[in-house]
Amino acid sequence: MNLKKLLVAAAMTLVLTPLFAQSEPQQPQMPPLPIDTAVRMGTLPNGLTYFIRHNQNPKERAHFYIAQRVGSILEEDSQSGLAHFLEHMAFNGTKNFPGKNLISYLEENGVRFGANLNAYTGFDETVYTLMDVPSNRSGIIDSCLLILHDWSHFISLEEKEIDNERGVIHEEWRQGNNASMRMFTTILPRIFPNNRYGQRLPIGSMDVVDHFSYKELRDYYHKWYRPDLQGLIIVGDIDVDYVENKIKEMFKDVPKPVNPAPREYLKVEDNKEPIVVIATDSEATSTILSINFKVEPLSREQKGTIYGMVQNYLYSIVQNMMNDRFHEITIKPNAPFMNADMSIGMYMGITPMMDAISISAQVKEGGLNEALIRLAMEIERVRQHGFTESEYDRARTNLLKAYENSYKERSKRKNGTYADEYKNYFTRGGYIPGIETEYKTLQQLAPNIPIQAVNQIMKEGLPDTENLVIFAMGPKKDNLKYPTEAELLKVFQNARKIKVDPYKEQKSDEKLMTTMPKPGKVVAVKENLKYGMTEWTLSNGAKVYLKKTDHKENEIRMNIVSFGGYLPYLAKDLTNMKVINDVAELGGLGNFDQIALKKALTGRTASISPAVNMTTENISGRSTTEDLETLMQLIHLQFTAQRIDKEAFEAYKQRSIEELQAAQQNPLRSFADSLMQVLYPGNKYMTPLKAEDLEKVNYERCMQIFKERFSNAGDFNFFFVGNIDEAKMKTLVEQYIASLPASGKKEKPALDKVFEMSKGTNVCDYKKDLDTPMAMVLNVINGRMPYNLKNAISMNVLVAVMNQMYLKSIREDEGGTYGVSVGGKLERLPVGEAAIQIFYRTAPEKVDHLNSLIFKEYEEMLKNGLNKEYFAKTIENMKKDHAEKLVGNGYWLNNAVDYIIWNKDFVTNYEKELNAITPESVRKFAEELYKQKNVSKIILRSTKTEKDIAKEKK
Repeated sequence: MNLKKLLVAAAMTLVLTPLFAQSEPQQPQMPPLPIDTAVRMGTLPNGLTYFIRHNQNPKERAHFYIAQRVGSILEEDSQSGLAHFLEHMAFNGTKNFPGKNLISYLEENGVRFGANLNAYTGFDETVYTLMDVPSNRSGIIDSCLLILHDWSHFISLEEKEIDNERGVIHEEWRQGNNASMRMFTTILPRIFPNNRYGQRLPIGSMDVVDHFSYKELRDYYHKWYRPDLQGLIIVGDIDVDYVENKIKEMFKDVPKPVNPAPREYLKVEDNKEPIVVIATDSEATSTILSINFKVEPLSREQKGTIYGMVQNYLYSIVQNMMNDRFHEITIKPNAPFMNADMSIGMYMGITPMMDAISISAQVKEGGLNEALIRLAMEIERVRQHGFTESEYDRARTNLLKAYENSYKERSKRKNGTYADEYKNYFTRGGYIPGIETEYKTLQQLAPNIPIQAVNQIMKEGLPDTENLVIFAMGPKKDNLKYPTEAELLKVFQNARKIKVDPYKEQKSDEKLMTTMPKPGKVVAVKENLKYGMTEWTLSNGAKVYLKKTDHKENEIRMNIVSFGGYLPYLAKDLTNMKVINDVAELGGLGNFDQIALKKALTGRTASISPAVNMTTENISGRSTTEDLETLMQLIHLQFTAQRIDKEAFEAYKQRSIEELQAAQQNPLRSFADSLMQVLYPGNKYMTPLKAEDLEKVNYERCMQIFKERFSNAGDFNFFFVGNIDEAKMKTLVEQYIASLPASGKKEKPALDKVFEMSKGTNVCDYKKDLDTPMAMVLNVINGRMPYNLKNAISMNVLVAVMNQMYLKSIREDEGGTYGVSVGGKLERLPVGEAAIQIFYRTAPEKVDHLNSLIFKEYEEMLKNGLNKEYFAKTIENMKKDHAEKLVGNGYWLNNAVDYIIWNKDFVTNYEKELNAITPESVRKFAEELYKQKNVSKIILRSTKTEKDIAKEKK
């Protein structure tokens, strides 16, 4: 019995009649799962499908998608890259939005190119997205539907725009053609033998991109971009009836195809004999091993029935259990791999026509055989003996808990969640019954699927030779010897003959905390503070700040902050401080190591993350409302019961040394090293960690310092934001927080030791041998600048305007790069420091010209002022973003911390300050920064250009 038949059999054995009363007992085929009644679905006479849903989370926002069942797999050899090229051309002129008017119109309404306006091309699908559109604005719904209308059939494909875009796509190829992509390109034809999937990476052939005729692109567009292969998805704060009527009216001029080319999905063949491939690259920094067992997928129709739900349930359960086993191996010393992961889904993540059980691992350099043996043994362990009842119980409990959380938050589901569900349903099949039906159905299914059914999946899905595909990728070095492909297969086959013992686990029913601390008290209360916060002073001196919100039904977020940090320790513990946050949680908490702690938290949604920062220490975390006590217990244990695990540290050290040694061999790593040397000269702390540094780490000292930083709860401020029940919170706070030890000492940040960036003009321009001709450029403009709301807004405006400015000049006009990324930061310590970073990749021969343009445009902006169109779009986008942030718990948590800890209020007057900002005030801000004459340029160029390599090939 193959795996597909097994899945169907598993579904058929369940008691399905109560779930689907309409199905007849004698009916051999299962009926499709019902479609959520809240989504309006229909098909126009021309074949166009649409999905429309009203959703008010957030209010006055909507998503607009057009999904196409079309991708690079439909290209002929001479068309390689046209599907992806078309995606780009959709933003370069349509019937109703010529030129760049489409982007311009949307950005004027706060829909930012890249962030809210985007697209992607896959092997079998192409999707365009307009996200978080302000649906309350006059005419914008009609305009967005008109954009989808134009993308459907009326992209202009003007010759000048086509030629301009060739260079942009060539630079996109350059940016992505790294070691991993080169090895993947080598492997793909071998693991898809005699199949187009092995030859159709969406980026395509640069020879085709540079030379195809205009007619070829237009013919391809009209052959495949057609309504019978297209689906519209509109979700948000909209009138469903209005949108449906508009679609019917607006899209009726999109012609129904006559004698259309059949859209056939390409079958992926079984392989009777194993396929084994090894690829290497001189710039690779890690060795990756992947074992794949190809599995026949359910049909599109079956995916939409109970079969599909059972399959997804079983796959999720198996993945989680297997990955827990892998994690247990990696946290022990001398593990044969640094990490390993099982995933079950589309083969190689690219084709809906074949599934696969895939096990991938990052292995030690030169350690392929050792890792393969251990992975084979773990495969056999689960195939021969299966998973245990306790493993299954935990995995099932956690999965149902995740669905329960989604169900409880159903009224707060975001537009993107629905839009992505409908997009996947249209392009790949599946089911969209709604979270209510899905959760309730799964609640009935899960208890009726026994461990025996799960284990049978692993027996059937892990055959010896048929449909087995193994590939490895790693560094190419003279002194590094790899096994041959035949040898690698032999190692795997021999390892699978080893008799293995069943999996053994340590079981424990011990509670997270076995002894309750003596409660403290809330001794003072202040209400109606800034942002509507309530302040509690506790008997141990700690302060608790609460803000109750209804932004989510079932979420509480928290942050705990105290002054101190790692700065005072740097003189004697430099290396320890570089890794302290990495090693702090290795040991677990209380009586539980890492693995036991995870098991103890089964079925509970609560987590914390402690950290020692430059001038503070903090614990961030979150929980559901019902798991708030678990969150409190974790906080208490973090203060009182940190745990040392020397074995876990040794495993961490071994992994880190291996990873850092590999990274140091990458020529691109030198760019990061050079960057830190130029920006922070002589600052040892800012020097990137090296493999040899790990030998100097004193784990016990790290844990001693970490314990010191969390030894005095009275010096901490505890912030909680979310759906808070104050009475319940008070009881828990007194039990778990007011009871924490405190010394009465209050610390202040060591501001005199804070790092500052370099001054003056600094240039680091050097060459390296790179396999892909390219250059990486980072320009930094930095200086002193007061940390306040006006300057923070000015920095954000300046960065956004510069991104638009360079998009036009460097990407579109010059075709010199796939994109210029401008970032900015405004630091509060030590006295306020600002920095603008301008990063891009390009051809090595273009660097001098492009970089001169970068600074020429910046200086012209200082002389002539900001582009008013860019400025207006930026202000509009910032207003829209701010309105969206106001309904997030994270926003209020961060601002509560800023106000109480740093006495900074960036909320109350935000809109007033934003409205007061002018192009001239931002120009002055940029000028003030530039006139301090602190400019750094870090430039890495390949030694050879594309022309050099072409000459060598001749």
